[in-house]
Amino acid sequence: MAERLKDKVAVITGATSGIGEATAELFAREGARVVVSGRSEERGRGVAERIGEAAAFIRCDVREVPQIEALIRESAERFGRIDCLFNNAGGPTEPGGVEEISEAGVQDAVQLLVTSVLFGMKFVAPIMREQGGGGAIINNSSVASFQTGLGGYLYAGAKAAVTQYSKMAGRELAPHGITVNAISPGGIATPIFYGGSSRADQLDEAENERKMTKLRGNLTKAVPGPRNGESLDCAYAALYLASEEGRYINCHDLIVDNGMTSGQTFDR
Repeated sequence: MAERLKDKVAVITGATSGIGEATAELFAREGARVVVSGRSEERGRGVAERIGEAAAFIRCDVREVPQIEALIRESAERFGRIDCLFNNAGGPTEPGGVEEISEAGVQDAVQLLVTSVLFGMKFVAPIMREQGGGGAIINNSSVASFQTGLGGYLYAGAKAAVTQYSKMAGRELAPHGITVNAISPGGIATPIFYGGSSRADQLDEAENERKMTKLRGNLTKAVPGPRNGESLDCAYAALYLASEEGRYINCHDLIVDNGMTSGQTFDR
């Protein structure tokens, strides 16, 4: 079977763990040259080395706009083009009800989850437009963006903005052959549920495995299907949107949740 991303170049933020890491590995297997990006130099270089010659690591903290610009510029300079940008980087936000929201928490959530996506699109759009041949921008949203009770105020609100901005950018960039879509994961077992990859790094292997086993069990109870989701499930969704098979999909939020948000099971 032909490689679905042969000769394409993909930039993936938050690629040092979870969904981003799984997507980087899958894209490389499908023929893409991949820029692995994230805050952790050690983890990022480890992922890139494991993938091999098809991958390169470029450090980027997406909370810093100049670093996003540098990531996009350096990626284009190194590989000559960018065919796909997966704005995947994210993490947990300040918890609590409406009376507990803090100004610092709002600013952090916006920087991490919204500003990073907006400026990733801003900096990659002219490159995709000028190189010809279009491109695919994929933004990681969440099922929490359209159904209450699946995320806190700051996380859910920020992800709702990601979905809306994906639609707006998709309309704007469509004449240039650039598609912009969101992916909304639900029930996916990643360390974000217990503090993110930085928190996971502080735990030993046995404790991480214990937490993931418990998490998988809880998530399986939340979906109608027989299992929870894994990072690879979202990676396959991203592959579809980045490949020729997804070339006519635009301004769409692709839900990857095994039916979690479909409603209640009909009871006769």
